[in-house]
Amino acid sequence: MPERHATVLCSQGLHARPAAAFARAAATAGLPVSIRRPDGNPVPAKSTLMLMSLGLQEGETVILASDDETAGPSLDHLAALLATELDER
Repeated sequence: MPERHATVLCSQGLHARPAAAFARAAATAGLPVSIRRPDGNPVPAKSTLMLMSLGLQEGETVILASDDETAGPSLDHLAALLATELDER
């Protein structure tokens, strides 16, 4: 199962707008992708509500994962998105 560690760099964390932007990107990946804290349970990355329920703040590390062995490039893209100011998109 491919995984990527990423750091949330959105200054306000993943509140509504950045969570929605990230969820849209995850949905367009066309693969099942989950996101979780290192010590937490995974949630579907394409669900804005589930992303918001994590309450992720700036500087937190998360793990992106997929059951699809070909998901590496998609996970790289999503990890890179978390390192941007998603609220400005």
